[in-house]
Amino acid sequence: MTFIPTSDIAPRGASLVKASQKKSLPPWFKVQLRPGPHYKELRQLVETHNLHTICEEARCPNLWECWNNRTATFLILGDICTRRCHYCSVTTGRPLELDAQEPQRVADAVKLLKLRHAVITSVNRDDLPDGGAKPFAETIARIREVNPTCTIEVLISDFQGHQEDVATIIRETPDILNHNIETVPRLFPAIRPQGKYERSLHVLQWAKEMGARTKSGLMAGLGETEEEIRSVLIDLRRVGCEMLTLGQYLRPTLQHAPVARFYTPEEFAEFKRIALDLGFEHVESGPLVRSSYHAEQQAIRSE
Repeated sequence: MTFIPTSDIAPRGASLVKASQKKSLPPWFKVQLRPGPHYKELRQLVETHNLHTICEEARCPNLWECWNNRTATFLILGDICTRRCHYCSVTTGRPLELDAQEPQRVADAVKLLKLRHAVITSVNRDDLPDGGAKPFAETIARIREVNPTCTIEVLISDFQGHQEDVATIIRETPDILNHNIETVPRLFPAIRPQGKYERSLHVLQWAKEMGARTKSGLMAGLGETEEEIRSVLIDLRRVGCEMLTLGQYLRPTLQHAPVARFYTPEEFAEFKRIALDLGFEHVESGPLVRSSYHAEQQAIRSE
């Protein structure tokens, strides 16, 4: 989902799964790492432009595949989050001052890499009056100026339920607006203590009503029941959500929520069938699926 756990995902440049934990993971978590020329080019540019990507911060297992396909998820508004979610590997603390040049640097990177699809996400910035909506919108605008053919997906926070902040981003007409529901309502107090289930649904509903094509993501394996997952899918469709990602939760560290269950690939396939039957236009469902997995294909299908 939005943030990929790190206890089972190795540091940058290392093998995917820690040797001490390979036995604890089901066999379907094996991933072949194939760094190609596009991957190396993107990594170098991210480093030289002092950019952050959620691909690296969350140590996503799909990083090599996405970067080789010239798809990247940029993390803006810094790399320190004001919230402490119990599934998330991103650093929590007091964020630094906003970097006024960041939107242009991201846009320049998109242009230099000739990205076909860019995903822009951010940490939560509850310390800011608008939650970071204006620099988020500016980043979209700068990308449009330098690379108008690049499709743009934004993965946004709930902005503490401020509808105008969502509107600030929608006015820049991203191709897809994603806001992850992450888990079932019963688990929100334990897993997302600073989030609210209904508030996240409102964000998706507002975006849909403003004309955006909407997407959301859900983690499985935190202790929810299959019926609770079905109920969340129904709620997402009720607010007009059109695209869905559903993947396995993995534990970042021993201080994070434990994995309650590993779902099989067959069970994820069944969730996909249920979601499509409910009316979702595009569904990615599988153990290693994350928010931006095959994001470019979703953007193309949404045109």
